[in-house]
Amino acid sequence: MYNSENWEKAAAFHGHKCGGLAIGFRAAEALKERYGAQFADDEQIVCVTENDACAADAIQAILGCTLGKGNLIYKPLGKMAFSFYFRESGESVRIYFKGENDALPREQWMDWILEAPTDELFTFGETQYPVPERARIFRSVKCERCGEKAREDKIRLSDGKTLCLSCFQEYDR
Repeated sequence: MYNSENWEKAAAFHGHKCGGLAIGFRAAEALKERYGAQFADDEQIVCVTENDACAADAIQAILGCTLGKGNLIYKPLGKMAFSFYFRESGESVRIYFKGENDALPREQWMDWILEAPTDELFTFGETQYPVPERARIFRSVKCERCGEKAREDKIRLSDGKTLCLSCFQEYDR
């Protein structure tokens, strides 16, 4: 049985209940069950999500992995998979959603995800990326074209001027 209080917390964060949210919720709950994960108030857990769908919101709400803290990293691969890294223990695991019952009507599919045995929903394997470095704080540099500041690692040099990525014209010949 899933934790209904945590499910409601994830739904409140996301804005509604849906199958995608249920996938992320169950992945977070599986990580808590199998690895003893707790809500990360800093970078104790780092998640590399391979999707930017609803499931990522559940990871944020239940595990405390967020873009702002630097412990949620997005790799745009379009897969319903999450790699988790535990900084203190050095452990890591990749959780991939393998569920196949998506032919069910939406509400029934969501209910199936919430109720199905964990091993029916996910495979647990080795991570494919090294442990991400800790979040860094960068200086801000003013763009000489638009006047807006950007992180120094996102500034480019063009004709001797420092430009933000919005103003910089990529040369990709």
